Amino acid sequence: MRPQDSERLLVLAPTGRDAELAASALRDGGLESAVCRVPGELLTELEVGAGGVVLAEEVLSGGEAEPLLAGWVAHQPPWSDLPIVVITAARGPLDLRGQVLSRLAPLGNVILLDRPLRRVALISAARSAVRARRRQYAARAVLAAQEEAVRSRDQFLAMLGHELRNPLAAITLATHVMQHERSAPPRQLGVVTRQVRQLSRLVDDLLDVSRVTSGKIALELRWLDLSELVARCAETFEPLAAARELTLFFRPAGAPLPVRGDAIRLEQVLTNLLGNALKYTPRGGHVEVSATVEGEQAVVTVRDDGIGIAPEHLPRVFDLFMQVETTLDRAQGGLGLGLTLAQNLVRMHGGTLQAESEGTGRGTTMAVRLPLAEEPGGVERGVRRAAPPPRSRRVLVVDDGEDNREVLAMCLEQLGHEVLVAPDGPSAVARALGEPLDLMLVDIGLPGLDGYEVARRVRAARGPGVYMVALTGYGQPEDRRRALDAGFDQHLTKPVRVSALEDVLRCAGRPGAQ
Repeated sequence: MRPQDSERLLVLAPTGRDAELAASALRDGGLESAVCRVPGELLTELEVGAGGVVLAEEVLSGGEAEPLLAGWVAHQPPWSDLPIVVITAARGPLDLRGQVLSRLAPLGNVILLDRPLRRVALISAARSAVRARRRQYAARAVLAAQEEAVRSRDQFLAMLGHELRNPLAAITLATHVMQHERSAPPRQLGVVTRQVRQLSRLVDDLLDVSRVTSGKIALELRWLDLSELVARCAETFEPLAAARELTLFFRPAGAPLPVRGDAIRLEQVLTNLLGNALKYTPRGGHVEVSATVEGEQAVVTVRDDGIGIAPEHLPRVFDLFMQVETTLDRAQGGLGLGLTLAQNLVRMHGGTLQAESEGTGRGTTMAVRLPLAEEPGGVERGVRRAAPPPRSRRVLVVDDGEDNREVLAMCLEQLGHEVLVAPDGPSAVARALGEPLDLMLVDIGLPGLDGYEVARRVRAARGPGVYMVALTGYGQPEDRRRALDAGFDQHLTKPVRVSALEDVLRCAGRPGAQ
């Protein structure tokens, strides 16, 4: 669209002479105009761009112009409100203006000019229409720039996540291998393990907060026992609490707390709250986690006797990039994203997250409230039994990163599986079609053929005979959908936990596992 097209006025009148006269008057007033002979031509020109439309009312009486124009107006984008100047027909002594306005209401932004028409009135109304339209196009430009900035940000964050997750994946699995082989001092290994976990959490928060705030995360709601979920989360933090010489105490509800929620996202909320409580509580302090029922709500409370929150900071504790601890040494780290993400995820579940503190040095209490749900018969009760180890599988690891490929192979071999490797797409397809396999773990960003094409070719040749898992640093919801569409059975985001690897190894070869 040329710049002048957005300000020109389109003129449609019953006869060419009427339209030419109106267009001439507009040009004399310094306004760009174009004459349309039929309604179809008007719609074509509207798609090019227009500052407004000037119509004689007779054009809208009983013909195709009114429904065509009304249909175009109804499908305008949100930023657009096309000005339409209607030159009314002569009506004699009876004023039917109200009826005209009512009939033309579907056209939206309508300006009526009575006959006999004065040139100055037409030019004034047209100039007002063009000014209004100019503001609309300016607003569209700002909106487009904002949308482009968001797209660029999301693309950058996705690439950043991929580039960070690949080395994190190698380090995570390498620490597991060293722990199994006892080839590193336990104290130093513990430091590496905890710091890698912290880095992984920061990467997840950085990527998730942008998706949550822009509405790009869809919850996978299931019936679950919130009390059991809290117990599992608290258990995973016991080693960290012991390392920091803190007392971590869990007070269970005493009965199931059935809620309808996304277990992964709720675990993310609880992990954030527990991590913060341990982070901001000095050595020798106490952190208590409790699960209770209050009325129609399940309530999870995380209470600590740590550094607390100053009164002036408490109202802003959930703001994006807000830091509870603001000293220059940045000893506790963090990006100020976790609580924003946690609050948004709780709200998406129909609940609330509240913070309380009596001030600096007097501890903090975080309370999650979720609506209780009627417990269905299928909700699992009690403590989960440990799953048996998967039987030995033949696994093909496909990754162009040498470190990732080697440590993943070593980790799988330690778990008792036979491992083959491939560094690129073509060799992965060749090995998959030439040798018996139970499972393929495939990176997406491969040379030669990407992981999606590898999956399509293997699936086309072998059908469901091999279980395929995308193991990648790309973790957006659309990445998961694309992986499943290409033929993968599962999508895992790096860094992957060993327990998650064991889960997919159990699925491989199971009838109906897809």
